[in-house]
Amino acid sequence: MSPGSLPADPGLLHRFRQAGEKIAWRSADRATASLSPRRARIAHLHDEESRVEDLEDGRGYCVVTDSGPVGALVLLLEIDRRGPPDRLRTHDAGELPAFPQGALEAVWGGAPSQPERGLPLLDLVKLARYALA
Repeated sequence: MSPGSLPADPGLLHRFRQAGEKIAWRSADRATASLSPRRARIAHLHDEESRVEDLEDGRGYCVVTDSGPVGALVLLLEIDRRGPPDRLRTHDAGELPAFPQGALEAVWGGAPSQPERGLPLLDLVKLARYALA
């Protein structure tokens, strides 16, 4: 799979990209910001929000989002832009302090540092469809 080749038909992919253009971004509240070096933002679309933290360093790029539809859409758009991640996984509720309801994570570059709970890309596509309301 290369950039722009998600497991979605062209019409659905077009709708994902259109929805991505409508995402309103704002900085995360400092009171709820994690202590990590990641940049924290809030993605808002259709009365739903998702916390998004990302970090780019010399080893690679990592994005962590809330585990809802808007978070899934943000990850899909990043996968559409960058190509398939080296790691796509979930985090259980409470595992990451900044994501009390659970999280989705995609990593490009770098080696996995924890045991995998892989997330099939098709499941991410199905979840992101709910953000298209």
